[in-house]
Amino acid sequence: MDAESATPEFLTQEECLEIDKSMLPARDRFSARVAVYAMRSLKQVSAEEGVAIENLNAQQIGSWISRDPNLTAEKGFDGSFKGFFLQLVIASLRPLRAMSTEFDTPIESLTIPQVVAWFKKEADQRIATAEEAP
Repeated sequence: MDAESATPEFLTQEECLEIDKSMLPARDRFSARVAVYAMRSLKQVSAEEGVAIENLNAQQIGSWISRDPNLTAEKGFDGSFKGFFLQLVIASLRPLRAMSTEFDTPIESLTIPQVVAWFKKEADQRIATAEEAP
């Protein structure tokens, strides 16, 4: 197990600060945090399965989550959380795929600044659309 998978933190303090300094609306900061942690988790699943993140399926992701040593009952995580977390990780694939396409880079190579920039662009578009609505 590498040091990244051994940490019980979902995000490092540096990752949180990088996202927070973006001044994104709260929902977008949350989504960015989930995307970053999902990307980290998906990298581990990808490595174990020998499959690119883009080609992972829900069963492979679910199997890895069920074995994640950071999500044990001893650490306060039950089966319902694992199911919820599985849905978050799977849902994160959609924006991660969009980022991958937009930045012309594999999901595995996305950086936190790219994730933040993508969520900022999405938030700006959503806000502009809402302002245009009657």
